[in-house]
Amino acid sequence: MESLVEVQRGAAAIKEQFLTTKEKFHEFLASGRLRQSTDEADGDSEEPSGEPEQKRVRLDSDGDKKKKKRGQNKSRPHVKPQSYEDRRLCPSIVQERDTKCFYGEKCRFLHDVSEYMSTKAADLSDQCYLFNSFGWCQYGVTCRFAKAHTSPELKNLRNQDLCRRSTDTVRNLLDKELQRRLRKKQERFPGAEAYLKTVSRGEKPASNQEENLSGAGHTQDGADAPVKTVGPITDTDIIKLRPCEKKQVDFRDKLYLAPLTTCGNLPFRRVCKRFGADITCGEMAMCTNLLQGQTSEWALLKRHASEDLFGVQLEGCFPDTMTRCAELLNQNIDVDFVDINSGCPIDLVYKKGGGCGLMTRTSKFEQIVKGMNSVLDVPLTVKIRTGVQQNCSIAHKLITEMKKWGVSLITLHGRSREQRYTKSADWEYIDTCSKLATPVPLFGNGDILSYEDAMKARETGVSGIMVARGALIKPWLFTEIKENRHWDISSGERLDILRDFTNYGLEHWGSDTQGVEKTRSFLLEWLSFLCRYIPVGLLERVPQKINERPPFYMGRDYMESLMASQHVDDWIQISEMLLGPVPKNFSFLPKHKANAYK
Repeated sequence: MESLVEVQRGAAAIKEQFLTTKEKFHEFLASGRLRQSTDEADGDSEEPSGEPEQKRVRLDSDGDKKKKKRGQNKSRPHVKPQSYEDRRLCPSIVQERDTKCFYGEKCRFLHDVSEYMSTKAADLSDQCYLFNSFGWCQYGVTCRFAKAHTSPELKNLRNQDLCRRSTDTVRNLLDKELQRRLRKKQERFPGAEAYLKTVSRGEKPASNQEENLSGAGHTQDGADAPVKTVGPITDTDIIKLRPCEKKQVDFRDKLYLAPLTTCGNLPFRRVCKRFGADITCGEMAMCTNLLQGQTSEWALLKRHASEDLFGVQLEGCFPDTMTRCAELLNQNIDVDFVDINSGCPIDLVYKKGGGCGLMTRTSKFEQIVKGMNSVLDVPLTVKIRTGVQQNCSIAHKLITEMKKWGVSLITLHGRSREQRYTKSADWEYIDTCSKLATPVPLFGNGDILSYEDAMKARETGVSGIMVARGALIKPWLFTEIKENRHWDISSGERLDILRDFTNYGLEHWGSDTQGVEKTRSFLLEWLSFLCRYIPVGLLERVPQKINERPPFYMGRDYMESLMASQHVDDWIQISEMLLGPVPKNFSFLPKHKANAYK
């Protein structure tokens, strides 16, 4: 008997009793939908807020046609951050300072609390996560949960017992004085300048000099030193760390959560740490923006107390800026390692020579690695792809060179820049490269979505596994790998994970209107990946593969079906369950499309 529901090639195998059609699926969701807005999507595949178009089966005759860019929402307009309040309360009033506002009458914010309260959006709940966790909420009356910690006189209350017990949970904040020096270009980088002088004179880099001197214990002005010194020997000359004295990190056999742009934020990393991630890394940060003291870029370096093995990832294409940035971070933040991004495929980074572009600029790449190593007291790691072109792998050539440059860990994504995230990762090539990398540990990355995928990856010679999209689709993957099992997680448990994420988001981005909506936008970005998960109990064949697109199916309850929707409006409905109704002027388009499958 033929199936009533046609399943396209490349779709996951789901038990027939759960399969349905697109029309019936959306009809079912609409029957239980509780929305304020009566505007319903018209089903047009070109509508910005609609679902991605169905994957077209590629025919042989399509070979000559221009390849379509997949996985990137190229038509997504670039919009400035929105303000969801007409008039905002002055920070001097929110923080209840004793002194008057510095700007006086010229201040563009409100100073009348009663006037602000008359226009403020309604509170979302009578319980404030920040107040319950830390004993006070720094957002005062502007908090969207203010009724939990404000007196009838609109004064911010404190729970002194909780305040005394609570400690700072986030590190690596940008110091205001450091930011001022960076903006005025008054910060000095003596270590970087010394290295760059050796490069300009064509001499051996500092890292090589240190290796030559480390065994004999010579000082900088010894007979074997290739660089003559002038003036007295400073404390830095005497106590400078040799390569063998740098902080050591045991990377082997760890589960590494990849640095994920946009979605790999601090609240998401906290969720993954709860489920067993061993190593976490901040989102890719541009070294030029860090050197300029940009607050938004420095925010990517923040580290939560639960992240016991944490690194930051830098992107850059020039030895001077990368070395200065490494020295800046070495002096001002607390990290266990620094990673160089040499795998980013996006045009914005690649065309200026960064990301994957570094793989074809080996001379600059070498200068960057040796320069950063000369100023860092922590291990330096590198993330690369197989190469730039699809059928022209060059990683194996680079790896043999990087061993000489002094990297402490290499992570290899088993695809080229041209492939981006389509087709399967080449684990045979990763295995070959892992043997070439010895004794430097090499981590493999690509297509890990189940503990069975992880077991197959460990059969190769890799020292550990990096998980990227698999963690976005199911963050409990780390638990599955460590316990060697498939977790048929319920929709209620998944909603609890989202609730934890929103609480962490309110703590990180704020519990006022701006913070709530920022948390919502990052939640929606994550939901664009979470909707790709198919519950284990519905699968005909376990496990789900990362390159298999979920067909339309009915879940075992309404929430499970709602979480399977690839429609933006349904993601917004889930966010409203956790963060209340969206503002009237709210809009959202995901950065990634689900049709990255191929």
